[in-house]
Amino acid sequence: MAKRLGKYTIMLDKKVYIHSYGAVVGKMEGQGPLGRQFDLIFDDTSMGEKSWEKAESALQKEALDTALKKGNLAPSDVDIVFSGDLLNQCIGSTFGMRNRDIPFLGLFGACSTMAQTLAAASVFIDGGGAQKCAAMTSSHFCSAERQFRYPLEYGGQRPPSAQWTVTGSGAVILSDVKPEASAATCIKSAVFGRISDLGIKDANNMGAAMAPAAAQTIIDYLSDTQTGQSCYDMIVTGDLGHVGSELMIDLLNREGVDLGAKYADCGLLIFDRNEQDVHSGGSGCGCSAAVVCSYILNALKGGQLNNVLFIGTGALMSPTSVQQGESIPAIAHLVHFSNE
Repeated sequence: MAKRLGKYTIMLDKKVYIHSYGAVVGKMEGQGPLGRQFDLIFDDTSMGEKSWEKAESALQKEALDTALKKGNLAPSDVDIVFSGDLLNQCIGSTFGMRNRDIPFLGLFGACSTMAQTLAAASVFIDGGGAQKCAAMTSSHFCSAERQFRYPLEYGGQRPPSAQWTVTGSGAVILSDVKPEASAATCIKSAVFGRISDLGIKDANNMGAAMAPAAAQTIIDYLSDTQTGQSCYDMIVTGDLGHVGSELMIDLLNREGVDLGAKYADCGLLIFDRNEQDVHSGGSGCGCSAAVVCSYILNALKGGQLNNVLFIGTGALMSPTSVQQGESIPAIAHLVHFSNE
């Protein structure tokens, strides 16, 4: 059974393996630096649907189908799906999975949802509650803009601190059985983060709101495990963007933690800020999901990386809380990927 290490870190007793994974994205994401890493790139981001929200559900279907196909699995092989998204009541996930006939747990962690579903599914498998789980999430630029900011028709100006919500979805099939490959990637440990709120109220500067939570979770994990950045090949956040990454680095440096060249951010990896008009970088649940379920897991599978800390970051706001002038609470969950 899983056990606590220190105050916040959960060490898994049973090996929880990455069985298969899939990442599907929209046209703009496919034109970015990681374009060749994705399984499917859709030029029509409406996915042939009548609304952006239905298009996001279609992305989740495609991501799960891709992961199942790559793993030679049928939907009936999956014991439970852990998924969530940015839309009210997580309708992107629930409507996407409503005809799949798989037990479902909806989770909300805003942009931290990929790390949250991975961590929750891993603990679930370790405890014997399932043998195979799907961990997934999604976001869509147009559905997020309509809900959190302004409809696209409004044509509002975006400040430099704003981030571009990724149109994409990622799905991972986790298993308690080692894949046939001689080297297999597993999840060794996880941290469920604490809520951090330093009073940021600007919905166009979510990187600043999320940076303290990311720094807090990284410090908690390194303290619990008595490890440093040199123990890992990459420490990747998702998705602080340029502004949030710089702030998090500064906060960590004040605590004597220097991530150095080992650090990366999914919001900065998925787009080319010099060539694509994304301002501070990428955001949205689908940002870290698409990057982890392509570039990161591909590198682990190929042996270019062997130990990766993935810290999913999320701004836990809603349209109602913003309209009421509330500050933006944030959270960061951590997952440790390791090659056996």
